[in-house]
Amino acid sequence: GGVLLGVFGTFDRAIQEITLPLRHEDIIRQQAREKGVDAALIAAVVYAESRFEDQTSHAGARGLMQLMPFLGARLFPEAFPERTWQADLLVHPGVNTRLGVQELGTLMARYAGRVEPALPMVIAGYNAGSEPVDRWLAAHQGPLEADVWAENIGYTETRKYVRRVLGYLRAYELVYGEQVQVVRASADSGMWRFELRLGAGAQEKGAVVYASGDGRLLFRQ
Repeated sequence: GGVLLGVFGTFDRAIQEITLPLRHEDIIRQQAREKGVDAALIAAVVYAESRFEDQTSHAGARGLMQLMPFLGARLFPEAFPERTWQADLLVHPGVNTRLGVQELGTLMARYAGRVEPALPMVIAGYNAGSEPVDRWLAAHQGPLEADVWAENIGYTETRKYVRRVLGYLRAYELVYGEQVQVVRASADSGMWRFELRLGAGAQEKGAVVYASGDGRLLFRQ
């Protein structure tokens, strides 16, 4: 009984990390509808930026989507034309998310059509700003392939950030709304292997998740 509970306790932690719980779901889905931005992308950026916790970075970025006050001041008049800008508004999830999604939408409009998929450029632009991304695009030689371009981003921090957000995005898209069942769980050398069944009926598919002994997701097939 204790072993079984341990297995499913580890599975719960592993599957929780895969699904990356979507807090403030009503706000995110509302902004996704209004701005035409994928809710999974919004959630992935929020998770990468703040783990859904209101916080202020050492650089001064604030709130769920870690917006710098100068960016918030630039975005605010369009989003809230009848309100007066104050930097402290960035701590409010609704305000912060609306402004962050507005910036994502602007970046999507900027890079859509230049290369497909444009997601790596959009995510890089959110992290580093559009000017470096434009410079990297201009300097790129040969056919422009998004995945190759993403692996050659000029800033190490931004390159790693793009990888993280794309990973979180895949996790949100793959698991949200799907039924998850454990088919088999086994342990070997301190690693758990979970065979999962996602979805139901014609939509059913299998997946394998590997997690460490403390339930930390390592990778999935």
